[in-house]
Amino acid sequence: MRSSIKRLLLTGPLAALAALAIGARAAQFGLPLDTLQLPPGFEISIYAADVPGARSLTLSENGTLFVGTRRSSVYAITDENGDQQADQVRVIATGLTSPNGVAFRDGALYVAELGRVLRYDNIEASLDNPPAPALVRDGFYVGAGGLHAWKFIAFGPDGKLYVPVGVPCNVCIEDAAYGIITRMNPDGSELETFASGVRNTVGFDWHPETGELWFTDNGRDWMGDDQPPDELNHAPEIGLHFGFPYCHGGTIPDPDFGARRACDEFTPPATNLGPHVAALGMRFYTGAMFPETYTNQIFIAEHGSWNRTTPIGYRVSLVRLDETGQVLAYEPFVEGWLQPGGAWGRPVDVLVMPDGALLVSDDQAGAIYRISYQG
Repeated sequence: MRSSIKRLLLTGPLAALAALAIGARAAQFGLPLDTLQLPPGFEISIYAADVPGARSLTLSENGTLFVGTRRSSVYAITDENGDQQADQVRVIATGLTSPNGVAFRDGALYVAELGRVLRYDNIEASLDNPPAPALVRDGFYVGAGGLHAWKFIAFGPDGKLYVPVGVPCNVCIEDAAYGIITRMNPDGSELETFASGVRNTVGFDWHPETGELWFTDNGRDWMGDDQPPDELNHAPEIGLHFGFPYCHGGTIPDPDFGARRACDEFTPPATNLGPHVAALGMRFYTGAMFPETYTNQIFIAEHGSWNRTTPIGYRVSLVRLDETGQVLAYEPFVEGWLQPGGAWGRPVDVLVMPDGALLVSDDQAGAIYRISYQG
């Protein structure tokens, strides 16, 4: 049986006070957290509000949370008193072109715009007066109008920065500059294609034990309400092709291009996700707060469908793996942003915090939530 935030997870006056504080903070920002349904023992609260367009998340070693957007700004959020709520939200960069992607390494913040990656050195020493950025690399192709050009970026266990390049279309055959995941050294050198046949990934992570890449991929539109599915893919090595635009979901030939190549030529998904759910950010759970059954499992932020007759998504889902990496289940974890009258929020990214809590960004509500376990 699933529970809402209103359920008291502890007993006595301390539990009541904690629930009242969470409810008051949510009400302060006009966010109906009481509509969100979580598994028993979990609760959700506001970590930061007033973060317009909040999307990709990355955390520094010192605990500064950096947030990218598809607007023009990048934020730095600090919890200065350690109460697991943001104390200050700073705009540290503005005037950028859809700076969706953020990554942190060796004291520097990396920011991906549509066609280039920038670096803000020693950023935490100057949050109130950020330095001018250095150019890491430009020339990433964005296509006409920048469709699918917003980027999620992250450093892999190999020390390289991974940068995807989505296709500039709903479905089309483009050159090798599109539909790929690239990687490069932190200084922008030695750019290479790691994976291809990827329509548009806006979230990926590496398995904590194997170090292998997993990523979400958004399926094409205009093949009906129920196909094709979004995908969760597994790329254990360089050079794999994941089927786009010829094949979707591992078995569905594209109506325009499917006759050109067979589905069995490509690497199939690790599992298919819901059709048009817009699966974006994903992370393996590596914390110690949640029950052990969540360790090394995958959380996915589903932004929600935009053209499906009956909307779906608008939730955080969970993909359960066995010890060999085989998918056991795909199930909801938090849902309720989608209500009968429409969606009041749209999850974008997830991030495991040092204390084991899970942060979720929401670009529609302009908020970041904190999911904790008190069972």
